[in-house]
Amino acid sequence: MAIGRNRCARVAVLAGMLGLAPLAHTATPPRQSDDIATSQGTLRITPVFHGSVMLEFDGKVIHIDPWSQGDYTGLPQADMIVITHTHADHLDRAMVDKLKKPGTVFVGPPAVIDTLNCAPGCGTVEEVGDTEHKTVLGIGFDGVPMYNLVYGPAPGKPFHHRGVGSGYVLTLGGKRLFVSGDSECTPEIKALKNIDIAFLAMNPPRTSPPAEMAVCAAAFKPRIVYPYHYRGSKPEEFEAALKGTPGVEVRLRKLEGEP
Repeated sequence: MAIGRNRCARVAVLAGMLGLAPLAHTATPPRQSDDIATSQGTLRITPVFHGSVMLEFDGKVIHIDPWSQGDYTGLPQADMIVITHTHADHLDRAMVDKLKKPGTVFVGPPAVIDTLNCAPGCGTVEEVGDTEHKTVLGIGFDGVPMYNLVYGPAPGKPFHHRGVGSGYVLTLGGKRLFVSGDSECTPEIKALKNIDIAFLAMNPPRTSPPAEMAVCAAAFKPRIVYPYHYRGSKPEEFEAALKGTPGVEVRLRKLEGEP
């Protein structure tokens, strides 16, 4: 169902054919994209950095939580930008301004839309809360509450309180793709159904640790799951904890700039 792609390798081959010296980006791991067949053609998934993901589907480019610390060299501007919450590693105005173009559509929960405060310059802005459903540019969005159950700087003060942001299930050509944003393993995530692809954060103390998030994944059983937003954690622990879970494929990507 999926085919791995290495864009940097293709660029290097083309450069060789043209007699050009290869570019030196040895500090950044090559981007790896996966192609997923849907009822409306190919969905291409490119994890970029930390909580940042790019989707290409039905002629549209969708950037999720783009952050300037990622390497966006050569990536196309956005037809849609999805932002889960207002923390700077998710709502990065500098990168938003680089990626937007005339007609870019913004999707986010109320706090994000208020923080952007960029109408009319942003074009279309679609507010989708953490329990809402909307269809935007032919893509279904279902909000999923994103919050901390345990973690916070003090008792009763979570890093992410309910309502500050939203995870989303995107429906693209019949495939359901979930991005958790900065959430612990909540009852709402465990209760998800029929998820084809999931991006699960595992960056304690802001989110659940890898082993705890593996319990979450085992509960709702996404067909393909990408650990992301894992800085300071070992996604291999997540993979090991899910080993032997039927119907769940873990895909590890170097998102944090490790050698």
